[in-house]
Amino acid sequence: MPASATSSNLDAAIKVGENLALKVFEYRLGAIKTRAVALDEFEKNLPIDSLTEMKAMPESDFIRNFRDARSKGTLMAEGDSWFDYPWKDVLGCLEDEHGYDVESVAHKGDHVEHMAYDGGQLVQFLRRLERLLLRESKIPKAVLLSGGGNDFAGREFGMILNHRLSPISGLNSQVVDGVIERIFTAYGTILSELTTLCNRAIGRKIPILIHGYDYPVPDGRGFLGGWGLFPGPWLEPGFREKGFDDLPERMSLARTLVDRINDMLRSIVGHPEFSHVIYVDLRGILRDDLSVYQEDWANELHPSFAGFSLVSNRLAEEINLLP
Repeated sequence: MPASATSSNLDAAIKVGENLALKVFEYRLGAIKTRAVALDEFEKNLPIDSLTEMKAMPESDFIRNFRDARSKGTLMAEGDSWFDYPWKDVLGCLEDEHGYDVESVAHKGDHVEHMAYDGGQLVQFLRRLERLLLRESKIPKAVLLSGGGNDFAGREFGMILNHRLSPISGLNSQVVDGVIERIFTAYGTILSELTTLCNRAIGRKIPILIHGYDYPVPDGRGFLGGWGLFPGPWLEPGFREKGFDDLPERMSLARTLVDRINDMLRSIVGHPEFSHVIYVDLRGILRDDLSVYQEDWANELHPSFAGFSLVSNRLAEEINLLP
């Protein structure tokens, strides 16, 4: 991407994000008023002794045995399957292994353009923020954002590759540049949206942590062998379609792509509007040594249980530094 085009696109993306965030904010203000009317009507007809009866209810064994109100702080999160994965993911590790509470609107399979422009995660983000501020009197310590992998991986992955026998074999630089620019611009919008909502609701900027991905091994492994909500594989079919049968050669191309994504994300945090955005480099956290990589990678795109712990450890290091 030319530097001038990049700067211009990011400035435009920030403005789009501000406008979309303000629309969501106005929508939620109306919803809060509607809720207040419903609660007024409810309380008006509420028997006087009902609250006393609720307080007198016996405490369950679950609550009694697991009661622990301690917390290192509350985090909010928007993102993809690294934040929304069965059994264990990055956010679950931050809660269970690091003592944070997490309010998440992440959704597996989402592209960054969906997060930026469709509004679904953004509206839910503001709902969760309202709940923290108005009903729990909590201010989030940080916002976590994960995305970009789904914009490359999947059925269209072969589109970014030139055939192995072609004289221009390898990554198609023009296609990769186009997708990188799309992700870059969408990230600018998302970061602007989150910043605007926090500014309006809290009165100041909240730190936002973004991250790239680590180096995958395109070995053809999907979720539980290619079954369920995350079937996969997401990389191997595209490589096979374009004649790349050698795994180390696939890994080298995937490494170059991951580096491009990380370089793009690192460049965003240099913008004056995003001085509160922290880029976390996760490369090298998960091993891609063919003798041990399956200990850290559950499949082509997602860490194993142990891998998710390693990723959360790195993010926790950054979060722990925040005031």
